[in-house]
Amino acid sequence: MLEGRLWHAAPPAPPDALVDVRRVAPVTLPDSYLRLLSFSNGGEGPLPVNPYNLCLDSCAQVIEAVRTENYGQPEFDGFLIFGGNGADEYLAFDLRGQAPWPVVTIDMIAGRGSAEQVAKDFDSFLGLIGCHER
Repeated sequence: MLEGRLWHAAPPAPPDALVDVRRVAPVTLPDSYLRLLSFSNGGEGPLPVNPYNLCLDSCAQVIEAVRTENYGQPEFDGFLIFGGNGADEYLAFDLRGQAPWPVVTIDMIAGRGSAEQVAKDFDSFLGLIGCHER
């Protein structure tokens, strides 16, 4: 899936964890996102654009974020957080519009107003993972 790219993989997500993520998600998740989790349930690698790093959340972390409404942070309503940069930015699906859901970065302190598009959809985002520059 990320052949030839810099990616520190975690073990694959078990099938039941993928079922659980689909079940709790408020929207239909992109197949490419679920394939990434089935390849690496978490993991880390560079991005050639802001926020320059992806720390992918595991299925369990995504489920927890959904169940606690973005970790009890209502200012992030309208987003489905699936990772971060390892510092102070989330990576999320922007659910405020129509599918396909854009991927955005959000400053954890500044909140929803800081959302900045990283990719028009997850398929495009997948092309960025593990690349230093394009």
